[in-house]
Amino acid sequence: MSAIDWTVLAATLGAIVGYGLWQERGTKSAAAFLGSARELKWWTVGLSVMATQASAITFLSMPGQAYEDGMGFVQFYFGQPLAMIVLCLVIVPIYYRLKVVTAYEYLEQRFDRKTRQLTALLFLLSRGLAAGISIYAPAIVLEAVLGWPARLTSVGVGAAVILYTVSGGSRIVSRTQTYQMIVMLAGMAVAAMVVWTQLPRDLSFGAAIDLAGALGKTQIVDTSLRFDTRYTLLSGLTGGLFVGLAYFGTDQSQVQRYLGGASLRESRLGLIMNGIVKVPMQLLILFCGVLVFLFYQFTAPPVSFARDRWATTDAAARTAIDAKWQAAFAEKRAHIDAYLQDGSADARRDLQASAKQMGAIREEAKVLIGSATKDSDYIFIDFVVRRFPPGLVGLLLAVILCASMSAVGSALSALGTTSVVDFYKPSFRPNASEAQALKAAKIFTVAWGCIAIAFATFAVALDNLIQAVNILGSLFYGPMLGVFLVGFFLPRARANAAFFGLIAAEIAVISVFIFSSIGFLWYNVIGCAVVVIVALLGGANSKTQSTQMPS
Repeated sequence: MSAIDWTVLAATLGAIVGYGLWQERGTKSAAAFLGSARELKWWTVGLSVMATQASAITFLSMPGQAYEDGMGFVQFYFGQPLAMIVLCLVIVPIYYRLKVVTAYEYLEQRFDRKTRQLTALLFLLSRGLAAGISIYAPAIVLEAVLGWPARLTSVGVGAAVILYTVSGGSRIVSRTQTYQMIVMLAGMAVAAMVVWTQLPRDLSFGAAIDLAGALGKTQIVDTSLRFDTRYTLLSGLTGGLFVGLAYFGTDQSQVQRYLGGASLRESRLGLIMNGIVKVPMQLLILFCGVLVFLFYQFTAPPVSFARDRWATTDAAARTAIDAKWQAAFAEKRAHIDAYLQDGSADARRDLQASAKQMGAIREEAKVLIGSATKDSDYIFIDFVVRRFPPGLVGLLLAVILCASMSAVGSALSALGTTSVVDFYKPSFRPNASEAQALKAAKIFTVAWGCIAIAFATFAVALDNLIQAVNILGSLFYGPMLGVFLVGFFLPRARANAAFFGLIAAEIAVISVFIFSSIGFLWYNVIGCAVVVIVALLGGANSKTQSTQMPS
């Protein structure tokens, strides 16, 4: 990187973190650290919610996802606006009326402690592992830019985020996320414009989109009814709705963000803002990946974007694959010219056949490198480092590192809060003072950070980070959502039925994951349905609570 890139990167990160630390210097309030001090405006809530969801994986892996598979991944988010409406009408008012710090406190009031703590444990497991993946994502960036080993860099990035989070807790995370999100959105908008300027000057926007469409990159909506396809309109609206309800309604890393709102109205407005902005933001990020794909239709791409790993493979085999790759690209380039000239069906078929041939050669390269390669996660950062002008490289690295700080900071803050509020205080120190609770929260935050770092060192085996983190969440979110919906809408459901329904649902989801090819979005529907069915079969509860529905 150039000196100006280092300056932009250091200035951006230093200004955001420095401001947050100055604002929250010497936090001594357990309420502020745990997120129970409700004082945030709606725009801070909205940006904080968005920043928590938009991890470094979003900006690093999603463009690669679009490069490989097109823009259909955006269907994953189609159910989210619907989820925001349900949350605002039903779930958020309950949390505010009960004055809970974590979502799981509600479950003890509605059912019993074992149901509360089992659900909280599922959250701790899922979010702790997901935080590890989020820590590994910026390590890929630093490996690509500076050549630092990804595993060692994961330790450094994780340690930095732990220190940042422990210094101010939930409030510092929410406040700094406002500025981090602004940097992220501005950075990706600039990235899209810069990538466009790299395309041939005589290529019109319409011709570019037509070429990308011919190669299968622009289909946004898939109306098929197949359950073994990950991203379809049906799975996005149905499974995506369940994911949204589970993630924003039961995942403490998100609940903690909007419960920091100064009022119910502020929290609702923040969530509605998220519902409106989220899909266009994801489309922008995916479109950046499509633009990078278009660039490499006119300029020869590397056979593997994990260049350092490719360079260490067997020299003879590498040379042979490189030769085939260059010949295949030359043939494809000729077919692209022919297609742009007449757009005939024959030219389209020839173009698609040559693209398929290059795809087969890339698969050969992946086999040669080994299963640990994640080529798609390197595509965007490779383009940024090699093609962006000085200054903008630093800005895009700041975007990715800001995303990592916000997502991992939110996760660690929520993990520490849940450990204290749902386990430490009710089961071990019910009379803990504020100072003791604050100390315990910091200790748990550090402990979960260390667990996340440990898991990050194994993330090298994952195929695509954005898919991995969503699959991981889907293994837990359905059962978690189910137990909350039983509490909200089945007033006569028994505590034991909800508890054992949660266990049965988790077993069912894991079984579907291992033994079937069903798309992962459906795991959320299946897990939720199993909890509800078991609760219904469990019979009526003789003790009807007054906390199921908002007044």
